[in-house]
Amino acid sequence: MAQAQPRREDDPLQAQQQGDDKAQLDPGLQDLQQPEQAAIRYGHVFAVTGDLAAQPIAPRDAAAMRSAEDSVPGVQVPEGAGGGFSAATAMETAAAYNQAVGAVRAGQASDAAATRGITVTQTAVPGGRVVTEFVAGQVVGQYSVADPPPAAEEDATKITIGEALEATARAGGGRPIDRADAEAIRAAEMSAHGADVAMPGGLGDQARAAARANVQATRDGDKVKIGDVLADATAKLAGDKAAGTEDATRVIQAETFNDAEAHARAGGVGAAVTTAARLNEDNNLGDA
Repeated sequence: MAQAQPRREDDPLQAQQQGDDKAQLDPGLQDLQQPEQAAIRYGHVFAVTGDLAAQPIAPRDAAAMRSAEDSVPGVQVPEGAGGGFSAATAMETAAAYNQAVGAVRAGQASDAAATRGITVTQTAVPGGRVVTEFVAGQVVGQYSVADPPPAAEEDATKITIGEALEATARAGGGRPIDRADAEAIRAAEMSAHGADVAMPGGLGDQARAAARANVQATRDGDKVKIGDVLADATAKLAGDKAAGTEDATRVIQAETFNDAEAHARAGGVGAAVTTAARLNEDNNLGDA
């Protein structure tokens, strides 16, 4: 009696061989097995070309773009269409997906972004600015920002934050600047601008750099003094305003938090802004 022969589909070796043959005949099946093949690439999201288009959007790329967008002073970045589009939100979404499918690692940067950088530029146009965002030299985002309406003219009798900083330079300008001074100057600058982010390269950044340099200096004569940073502060500030109580509180908190003994400095930045705010308040009461 003849024995029943196993069917081809019942033979595990043949089934495996068929699967291997099919994968070899259909490269797309092999692609689906590779996490990187499932990645969202720059070319899927943005109108870019060359090597950049083929590279997966990585977490560090997205973080760098978000930081670059946040560094543009006075700009509320749009999340989508309507005046243009920004890249950071799309990159963050794509990078999170790519990390979830294993195509990129946490903290990984794409080769193009790492070697050629991520930048944001501004171009002045009538009535506003055009902000353009680049990855590796190629445009990935662009949007327009209207100029704010002219601010109401400040009362000439009010003391501004910039003037208070200049008063600090005159009163204690010969003292070497340290971290507490630098953070107080940074807080005063943000209050003067009406922002929560310091101006890149502004007084706050200059003060921080001077404080770090002073830590390394061995002689007092080589140290950067407060007056070196705060002289002509009103001209160095991108914006200015009359000093108020909230401004004084912000500056004092920054100064005391970074002071070794948690004290406000006599004749320091906090004291100058506090005095200016008090005189402005007295002036308001006199006008009432």
